[in-house]
Parts: sequence; structure tokens; C-alpha cells
Amino acid sequence: MNARAPFAGADDAAFALASSVPAASWHDGVIDERSELLAEEVPVALVYNGISHAVMLASPQDLEDFAVGFSLSERIVRAPRDVRAVEVEAGPHGIALAIDIAPGAMARLKATRRARLGKTGCGLCGIDSLAWFEREMAPHDPRDGAIRQTTGPFAPQVLQCAMAAMSGQQRLHQATGAMHAAGWADRDGRLLLVREDVGRHNALDKLVGALARADIDVGAGFALVTSRASFEMVQKAARAGIGLLAAISAPTAMAVRLADRAGLTLAGFVRGGRHVVYTHPWRLAPAPVAHGT
Repeated sequence: MNARAPFAGADDAAFALASSVPAASWHDGVIDERSELLAEEVPVALVYNGISHAVMLASPQDLEDFAVGFSLSERIVRAPRDVRAVEVEAGPHGIALAIDIAPGAMARLKATRRARLGKTGCGLCGIDSLAWFEREMAPHDPRDGAIRQTTGPFAPQVLQCAMAAMSGQQRLHQATGAMHAAGWADRDGRLLLVREDVGRHNALDKLVGALARADIDVGAGFALVTSRASFEMVQKAARAGIGLLAAISAPTAMAVRLADRAGLTLAGFVRGGRHVVYTHPWRLAPAPVAHGT
């Protein structure tokens, strides 16, 4: 039988962030009967002005950030001020985020609304045609804010510094081994914000929401993700005006093409003292060139 884990931090006490389950661990021929702490994923409904729009599986924490970030990255609202209130409501089968948005945003949502049920952080669930996908591929749109210009290039080593600091801030991942994270660092590589979720898209939405709610200038820092950099991750970062996205793993080819078109600097394989820059390298200062003797 599963047991609720005494893991604080969920936005509603009815839903734990992690649960303890019985398991059998095998190592070098030895079986160890033990309990394992596993991350929870909870159905989270995003309800706009009383109309249910999406159901995502997510970690039940930082849900106000999730509501704002999802609304921005999905172009439901054009600015953080269009989200007037968020209420977190627990029910017997999941959590509803009751999101009050401005009348103009609601009118646009009704005009373009499509039913969607997302798996864990599914970034393109609900798109029902290739034509619609082509429209979603557009790097620039009047509904988006422009990518913020940085005050000067970042030193390459700040990517390494910030990514190395991420693991120490991933409390749920340390406990369960099942979480993604998105972080925000300043131009000196100091990690200022970290958001965790079972879904990588959700983690980035939570970060975007946290940045918006704190009114942080996204031109003064960069985002990091502990996952690959897929098309959807680049899309969300670009729509939030973020100029530099650093991923611990590889990007996809489509993500690189979108980053190039959107004017976003995309770095991958940011770990172990190295990284690869795929687009718009001018945001990173050139490293000294080593000359042989």
C-alpha cells in the first residue's frame, strides 16, 4: 500500500509531493526489500473564468506560478497583468486552478479555444492540424513580447557556474530522482530561482510565471533547464522574452531552427566544464583562443 510521505511544500495539503511505496531493489544478485520515495503527479485543471481549458499532470507545488506561466507561454494572456487572480482548489480527483483573466484575454481564448488533455507536460497536445502547427512555429507574433536585449555578453563560465548550482536546489529531485527543473540566473551566474516539476514543460512554465510575478527583467539573466532543449522549450522561452536558454542535454534540430529564427541564444550539453552554442553566440563573450607553442 502506498503511504503519504511527510514531504512539505505542496500547494494543498490534500496532495503530497511524494509518496513512499514498497519496492525490491536488486544489486549484484542481492535483493533488498525496501520503501522508495516516488514523486507524485496530480491532474491539474486550468480553468479560465469558469471554463475548463486544459488538464495537465503536474507536481502540486508553485501552482500560481504555473497558472501565470502557462497562460503566457500558451498566448492565453498577453501580459502578466491580464491574470487578475488565481485560486488553487483541491477536489477529490485533482486540483483546479481557477484563473481570472481580463475580458479581452477571455474573448481571444473563446475564439481560439480547443479541447486538450495533456500528458506530463505535453507541449503540443491539442494541436489538431499541420497548418495550426505551422502557425505555432512562428518565432515572432504580435501576441508575444520581444526577446529582451542584454546589456552585454555573458561570460561563458557563468553557464557552468549556474548549472552546477542547480542540483543543490533540486530538493524534490534529490529525494525522488524523478524531477525536472528550470532555473534563472543573473549575469554573474548566481542562481536566483528554481522551479521543479515531473514535467519539463511544466517546470519551465513555473519559472516563466515566477519571473513574471516577481517582475524580474529577463534581459538581465538567463534560463537553465535540466533536460533536453526541445522545440516547445525554446518556444516557451522565446515567448517569455528570454534571450538565452542553457540546457544540460542536447537540443533537437527543430529547436535550433526555431531559436535561430526567434533570435534566442541556445546552448546545450552545459555540464562538466563544457557547452555547445548553437545559435546567436554574440550573447556569450568569446573565450580566449589557446595557441600551441
